[in-house]
Amino acid sequence: MKHKKKVSIITALTLSASLLLAACSSEEGSSKPSGDSGSGDKLEDKVVIYSPHGKDILSEFEKQFEAEYDVDVEWLDMGSQEVLDRVRSEKNNPQADVWWGAPSVMFDQAKDEGLLKPYEPSYSGALADNFHEADWHWSGTSQTPEVIMYNSKELTKEEAPKDWDDLLDPKWKDEIIIRYPLASGTMRTIFSAMIYRDFKDSQDASKGYEWLEKLDANTKEYAANPEMMYNKVAKGEGSVSVWAMPDVVMLKENKNYPFEFIVPESGTPVLTEGIAIVKDAPHQKAAEAFYEFVNTPEAAKLLAEKYYRIPTRDDVTDLPKWITDTKIKAMDIDWKVFQQNSDEWMKYWDENIKSGDKEIKE
Repeated sequence: MKHKKKVSIITALTLSASLLLAACSSEEGSSKPSGDSGSGDKLEDKVVIYSPHGKDILSEFEKQFEAEYDVDVEWLDMGSQEVLDRVRSEKNNPQADVWWGAPSVMFDQAKDEGLLKPYEPSYSGALADNFHEADWHWSGTSQTPEVIMYNSKELTKEEAPKDWDDLLDPKWKDEIIIRYPLASGTMRTIFSAMIYRDFKDSQDASKGYEWLEKLDANTKEYAANPEMMYNKVAKGEGSVSVWAMPDVVMLKENKNYPFEFIVPESGTPVLTEGIAIVKDAPHQKAAEAFYEFVNTPEAAKLLAEKYYRIPTRDDVTDLPKWITDTKIKAMDIDWKVFQQNSDEWMKYWDENIKSGDKEIKE
């Protein structure tokens, strides 16, 4: 392994596990030679990954990929919105090769801005049409339902909010702690979904803004990163949050956090998390090899078992019971509308709704 310095901007997970990944292989299962992309072209000596997946996942895949390909993996761990902003700022001089992890709507934004290079992976036949962009500017790696998370030491299941509108009840004032939305793809999606419920018919965001104002009134604070939000809810500084279902299960099972979740009764946005190659990536062949490596059936299964990701591939078997036993009512969402309006909606929230006395807690 080559020596390098890692940069971790926002650590989203603190899970320690060991991934024993099979070599990146063809669909027939034959290993590719180390340092060979499978097309006869020599891989570059480095690949740079931007990702919100956290140091545990990124470190494990770094070790496995470097061992298999003798390619130096460098990664930056940051919020998905921060990844998009950074890729935008580097458009004329790209630094990243692969963007791994973010809601599909963000990849669509990046595609429309000319930031991504199409790449159809070898396993494309295992992905439904809704799990990839039509021209393969991105493909889905996992599915993420959004849920209401609560501290099970503070609340029983019967006491916890059952649906989105329940969060507006005055009894939850100063009981809600939320990840600061502007830097979080998860929170931007949840907030946008609350606006979209009425907007889809009225083309007017005002009722959604009113909903967010009431939520803000009940919100105790906005945490600067996910780990701070987890810790504050776990300590009982607030008893309720909204977040991604897989993370709630992971925190409960692997960190013994007193967390449970409720799938909102009226329906919830279900994000498709994706992966893409950055346009004009400096290390194109290594980028393609990494893209394939982290999306084999073996990798998808281990990500489900160890890192609580629900795969998009339809050929992954023997998944954990928390995936197969949970019934999800997905909201019917036109993600193109999200793409077109999310920035405007979030800007309005930041400038007109977020209470000035609620600092973003570091």
